[in-house]
Amino acid sequence: MGTMTGIEVDGIGVTVPEGASLLSAVRAAGGELPALCSDERLSPAGSCRTCLVRADGQVVAACVTPASSGVRVEVATEDLRQLRRDAVQLIASALPSRALTEDNPSELARVCRSLDISPETAQGTEGRGADDSHPYVHLDPDLCIACGRCVRMCAEVQGTFALTLVGRGADTVVAPGTGGPWAESDCVACGGCVDTCPTGAIAQPGPGHGLTSAHRPAAIRTTCGYCGVGCALDVVTAGGEVTAVLPARDGPVNRGHACVKGRFAHGYLTSPERLTRPLLRRDGGLEPVSWEEALGHVARGLRAAVADGGADAVAAISSARATNEENYLVQKFMRTAIGTNNVDNCSRLCHSPSAAGLTASFGLSGGTDCFDDVERSDCVLVVGANPVEAHPVVGARLLQRVLRGARLVVADPRAVGLALHADVHLRPRPGTNVALFHGLAHLLLAEGLADENFLRERATGLPELIALLDDYPPHRVAEITGVPAEDLVAAARLYGRARQPAIVYGLGVTEHLHGTDGVRSLANLAILRGAVGTDRGYGVNPLRGQNNVQGASDMGALPDLLPGYGKVTDPTARARAEAVWGVPVPGRPGLRIPEMFAAARAGGLRALWVIGEDVCATDPDSDRVAAALDACPLVVCNELFLSETARHADVVLPVTSWLEKDGTFVNFDRRFQRVRPAVPPPGEARSDFDVVHALADAMGTDLGCPTPADTLAECGQVAPVFAGLSHDRLDREGAVPWPCPDPGRPGKAKLYEERFATPDGRAHLTAAPYLPPGEQPDDAYPLVLVTGRRWAHYNSGSMTRRGGNLALDPVDFLDLHPDDALRYGVRDGARLTVESRHGQARLVARISEQTAPGQVFCSFHFPSNGVNRLTSDHGDTVTSCPEYKVTAVRVSAP
Repeated sequence: MGTMTGIEVDGIGVTVPEGASLLSAVRAAGGELPALCSDERLSPAGSCRTCLVRADGQVVAACVTPASSGVRVEVATEDLRQLRRDAVQLIASALPSRALTEDNPSELARVCRSLDISPETAQGTEGRGADDSHPYVHLDPDLCIACGRCVRMCAEVQGTFALTLVGRGADTVVAPGTGGPWAESDCVACGGCVDTCPTGAIAQPGPGHGLTSAHRPAAIRTTCGYCGVGCALDVVTAGGEVTAVLPARDGPVNRGHACVKGRFAHGYLTSPERLTRPLLRRDGGLEPVSWEEALGHVARGLRAAVADGGADAVAAISSARATNEENYLVQKFMRTAIGTNNVDNCSRLCHSPSAAGLTASFGLSGGTDCFDDVERSDCVLVVGANPVEAHPVVGARLLQRVLRGARLVVADPRAVGLALHADVHLRPRPGTNVALFHGLAHLLLAEGLADENFLRERATGLPELIALLDDYPPHRVAEITGVPAEDLVAAARLYGRARQPAIVYGLGVTEHLHGTDGVRSLANLAILRGAVGTDRGYGVNPLRGQNNVQGASDMGALPDLLPGYGKVTDPTARARAEAVWGVPVPGRPGLRIPEMFAAARAGGLRALWVIGEDVCATDPDSDRVAAALDACPLVVCNELFLSETARHADVVLPVTSWLEKDGTFVNFDRRFQRVRPAVPPPGEARSDFDVVHALADAMGTDLGCPTPADTLAECGQVAPVFAGLSHDRLDREGAVPWPCPDPGRPGKAKLYEERFATPDGRAHLTAAPYLPPGEQPDDAYPLVLVTGRRWAHYNSGSMTRRGGNLALDPVDFLDLHPDDALRYGVRDGARLTVESRHGQARLVARISEQTAPGQVFCSFHFPSNGVNRLTSDHGDTVTSCPEYKVTAVRVSAP
């Protein structure tokens, strides 16, 4: 804890952190002060003069006056109260009367009521005109008091700089910085301005209008179910429906911030397209049936599949959107009720190379450090990730760190997000990561920037790596990657000379033919610098794409690993699970997702259970995925909507979303957090937890684990790394990272401080040579397609396209460079046909220099466009993760 300062507030002694304001001290003493321009997340402004106090005899604004040791503060005297009342009254007098109505929940209206300022005080006029152009943000300039909180929120927390104050004197109001309608501004709809506005000038339309950070009605605390950042959210409900979602001010990762998805994209909950009854295929169509009939059909089908082809004729794809407890129950069902290790989850398609690479380098499959530490780094290397769009809260926090002086190196083919703020932006050709990382490692060693003591005492593999790196001098790396040698040198020096560097990476590292080699080669950099497990850096940290992709793997929803990452081939790990479960565990690894589809097409897989994944939209070479589903005699799908995958299913089971679930998620930096149901599910929809239990019952199997809390407790028996975790503990503490083997001790946020988790206790350098990607452009397919995410949507878009986000981002674009547009006769906004060696898609052209010549980019949020028909079935040679980031394509316009 930092130095504390002791002061006296109306005779009450309090201590506050050094540098805190008198406003913080007054609140610590239990006092209340109006502070209409103040928000504890923002720098102080002192512009409204409503928080006046007397400090050692001098009247000052409490929000901008530091709390000096020994100062005596007066708050409650009548003259000070009158000064504050006058200041508030002056502000209120310029507003229209509706600003102070008795039922107005705004901060200003409540302050006025507390100071006995009547609604008649508001004598201002109407007439500036409201802006209703945005689906989530309503601007009413007549209610603006020019406090600047929204402008500072946009700049200091979000980092978008989309708002400004316009006009002069009493006519000053907030406006989008572009000068046009709000919907056409740079706003990314994080909701921070809504959250901080004290008057309702900026508000969310509809129910919850006027809710601010200072006025929070009773709410349910839960964890966001979109990306893997793990934002804590407070969900406000009325009549069984969500009326507002507010970012938790004490959220361990988001700290009172959110993004457009977590904050606003909950319209899908009440979509008329939600599935509310089980569906069973009859005569070629899906018909509503009872749960009893649906589950009975599935149970008979599973028994028939086992009878015809043995236990390995059944497989399940568990869900990165489901809770830890649901994933644990799914893998337990497959291993105990069916008798197979044929269970996998979508980490296979994104971060399985992370698990393999980080385990090989360091011993455990998660990131090495917590994000709070990463944020303290003086140089961040961001590789193959666009967190500003894909993980907006992390992107905003990293940007603020950079704006405060940290150095930034970005390695990404596109000029987007953080790359626009980088000291050095490396733009390697897609598929050349390993060569790029070897080039950086070569320079760290050549320029004496490696930590020789760390390498000698805590690492292994250096001689082999040195021999390999002789082949990767800057000029050769430039030839392979297209990155100028001088940029490579500059990046190596920034990372190599930093006091505490950190590496953050994303799917641009993993989704390659040699993704595991990429992760291990990237880990080499941290090992060479001695920047992992020490106070000299903050290691290597993957950004997880889906809300519980980390937890799904942690819980053992993998074909070769049990809960806690014990190998199914390890007799000791199997024995520990068998002692808890009471049945034998198969000792042979099961099928991975691509192998499941291949087995279905070949006739060997007789039943497939797909839980919360639209594999026909998100998996590569999707035409062949659909063919696999059609070939499989029984396909069962748990879903919210009738997805493309569900349309190929024989049984569709309606299930709950994250706002209707009970359990836990694990976020990208290994923190377990609670998930709580805020609203009831629609119709007959059930949680995946209840569905697994019901199916087990239909098959005559008792899985135990009657509640989610009991399930996490059992998981701790199977996997000692989680033994210290429980729902009760998370309810008390909020978030706990794993490893956490002891209920009486903290979880381990920073790993490897004493030794690495490898068999020899050392970090392992890897000497994997650069190998080319699975596809190369040629005369027939001259462009390289990279796929990824956009800021307004998530994954296959099934949730974000059912609400206002669709108005923010209504179509899927193909981004291409002006040179390529000219070469192929493509106009901006034209409908394009995009073809690869595997399939065809239809997209809309968007011409910009975000992509390099010869490269194009699109998302996969609109399945009807068929983007994943384009991608190949090439996969990482270690984990089978698809090579989404390198597909050779051509474009043509009608």
